[in-house]
Amino acid sequence: MNKQTTISKPVSLHGVGIHTGKKVELTFKPAPENHGYVFCRVDLEGQPKVEADANLVVNTQRGTNLQKNGVDIHTSEHVLAALVGLQIDNILIELNASEPPIMDGSSKFFVEALLKAGIKELDEERFEYVVKENISFVDEETGSEITLIPAENYQVTTMVDFGTKILGTQNATLKDITEFKDDFAHARTFSFLHELEAMLNEGLIKGGDLNNAIVYVDKELSEPTMKKLCTAFNRDKISVTPNGILDNLTLKYPNEAARHKLLDVIGDLALAGSRIRGKVIANKPGHKVNTAFAKKLAKIIKQEKRNKVPTFDLNAEPLMDVNDIMNVLPHRPPFLLVDKILELSDTHIVGLKSVTMNEPYFVGHFPGQPVMPGVLQIEAMAQAGGVLVLNTVDDPENYLTFFMKIENAKFKNPVVPGDTLVFKMELLSPIRRGICHMHAVAYSRGRITTEAEMMAQIVRKDQVKV
Repeated sequence: MNKQTTISKPVSLHGVGIHTGKKVELTFKPAPENHGYVFCRVDLEGQPKVEADANLVVNTQRGTNLQKNGVDIHTSEHVLAALVGLQIDNILIELNASEPPIMDGSSKFFVEALLKAGIKELDEERFEYVVKENISFVDEETGSEITLIPAENYQVTTMVDFGTKILGTQNATLKDITEFKDDFAHARTFSFLHELEAMLNEGLIKGGDLNNAIVYVDKELSEPTMKKLCTAFNRDKISVTPNGILDNLTLKYPNEAARHKLLDVIGDLALAGSRIRGKVIANKPGHKVNTAFAKKLAKIIKQEKRNKVPTFDLNAEPLMDVNDIMNVLPHRPPFLLVDKILELSDTHIVGLKSVTMNEPYFVGHFPGQPVMPGVLQIEAMAQAGGVLVLNTVDDPENYLTFFMKIENAKFKNPVVPGDTLVFKMELLSPIRRGICHMHAVAYSRGRITTEAEMMAQIVRKDQVKV
């Protein structure tokens, strides 16, 4: 499935937030292409939105918490894991409180609701970040480590070791994201008894009822502790099962803790903002290291998107050869700097120039180390942009193209004899009154050489005063 997806219709769930204890309604709503995952607080004025973005993480105590302009979204990871697990790309998540319902402490109910709503394919292609080299992050304080390595699909392995007899070393592996729905979505969150006591003392887990978390008993269950738990969770009696957990729940898997940690990893890495083709190896994962890695990964992905070099068939028959170009542009050799037009639409153009040692400027521009002047790369792109704008008039031979403005020009890599320079221009705004405002990027040898924003205007020759 290479197309982006959303859901077919809205679907809602009701419950309470595990830490706030507030009743909450969550509604998944369809969203258009390139929308991504966005939370919306419908209980607040203006219904502010908070994107699922690693840069918005403000706290990872007891969950992954986001904040934007003072608007909070708490414990986002189980919802996000369900979306990634079902390969849903775009969705609006409406909440009338700050925290999604905890349900049973897993992603199960979110998955079921989304499947009930139905998954719909959209027209736009899905972007997938393909891992080409190892990426690692280590939390020196905790020793937690996450590494992402190349793989044929999205895979996750988690290794947990809590250093207790009750819950020793556990591993879990997801070999393909399609396994999530049946093998991982049901894995519930868990806590140790000492953590449970601490959270009660801090006024947290107000929505906990011992039905939405596995509790591992890592200390003696004293009479005062038992009374406190019975009061907090409205139980007459609490005891410990032979396998060392409170008698509130039965394990669904022997390694349910490792599976839930894997679920959390998937949910937290959704904050990187992209599908991933690679294998995640998480040693002692937690929300802190997960989201720190997601933030690092998001930066890498953003940079790759910015530097992504499009591929063109340079051997295909061009839309325009140099003779066709000279029928449109008034430029002539040696100042004609476009050899071919590969693509042309109402909003973009792709041109090509083969750079040879015979270029006249190499005679004087670093003769011992010839480099194509950056200003001429800009000029080449501008000439291609001239073809784009002249394509909008019936008699291009009667017009001249003049520069109006160049902004944010960046020269990133040198262009030398033997290079094939491909440049792509895209309109930043519609062409009006013969004015063309473009973003231009030049590529050579699989990398960006030059980019700039430029503005040009076509003027009839008979209106130009000499």
